Amino acid sequence: MRKRMIFCFALILIFANGCMAKQERDSYTNTPPPKEVTNSLDASVETVAENLDVPWAITKHNDTFYITERKGTIARISGDNFSRETVQLNKAVLQYGEGGLLGLALHPDFEENKLAYAYHTYGTPEDVKNRLVLIKYANGSWKEERALLEDIPGAIYHNGGRIAIGPDNMLYVTVGDATIPEEAQNLSSLSGSILRMGLDGSIPGDYPIPDSYVYSYGHRNPQGLAWDKQQGTLYESEHGPSARDEINIIEAGKNYGWPVISGTEEEDGMESPIFQSGTNTWAPSGMVYYDGSLFVASLRGEMIRQFELESKKEYTLVENFGRIRDVLLDGETLYAVTNNTDGRGNPIPNDDRLIKIPLKREN
Repeated sequence: MRKRMIFCFALILIFANGCMAKQERDSYTNTPPPKEVTNSLDASVETVAENLDVPWAITKHNDTFYITERKGTIARISGDNFSRETVQLNKAVLQYGEGGLLGLALHPDFEENKLAYAYHTYGTPEDVKNRLVLIKYANGSWKEERALLEDIPGAIYHNGGRIAIGPDNMLYVTVGDATIPEEAQNLSSLSGSILRMGLDGSIPGDYPIPDSYVYSYGHRNPQGLAWDKQQGTLYESEHGPSARDEINIIEAGKNYGWPVISGTEEEDGMESPIFQSGTNTWAPSGMVYYDGSLFVASLRGEMIRQFELESKKEYTLVENFGRIRDVLLDGETLYAVTNNTDGRGNPIPNDDRLIKIPLKREN
């Protein structure tokens, strides 16, 4: 009888411990996003290319795509033709953590000069840096012409890396806090900032912070840039801490608060986001502006989200393709690259992919 009681008591303890362990695991599980109402955009998706290797940034010239891959190559896709092209750099790409060959932007005169801007991680795992370089395309490969900016703070995480040319014909570059949050408030550092420079790498004469590339600061890990070109408004997407991801309107010289504030928090002299994810995680990345909305790639959220600026509503445009790293707008067509082979996704055969989504209103 006593043995039976001991056995029953042991079973109760095992069951109780199992429940407590499950509760502990559940407490660290990300809260799934609420089911969104389907919007009025036709989200029929077509696969353009497959077998990309951890793609990061999409660019397009005429009918040809150039897509960076974090290991240090650029995928060239033209119709049914796919080639993986080498990039000869003066300092080797360091694919470490979230680093590697990241941002890419074609020069406005790419047709004539074959120049582009690239952002990549370099150094060693003990001393991670990032650099911005000018590269040139010739005979099926790319070669560094010169460095525009080196020794940009880097780390295993939070390297930023997005490059975009604004309507002012200036080059904008996002830089993460390199896992040292307080550096995002240090104006003598490039950490946690959005940089702005001339296409030749010069500091613009209308700089908001004297003799500095820093255009805005107080960012954690900015990943996307997009403009409403009619209004001249710059928008940015940013990874927050333990959710609290953000979409911000960026203005020259403004402080976006990290690490002092995030999400819904407010502080005098600091900017709060126009959208934030609360307890959910989007992990927003590349983004575009189209017809009054922002379309934002989501890594952890595994979808393309639409943020309607006037109504402040959010919708799901595309999901079920896994992690989405970047988006590109071409007329009324949206292109996106998945990122399931980056070590954090669940790749299926032939991942990663370049997909095509028409953005046409239903009649």
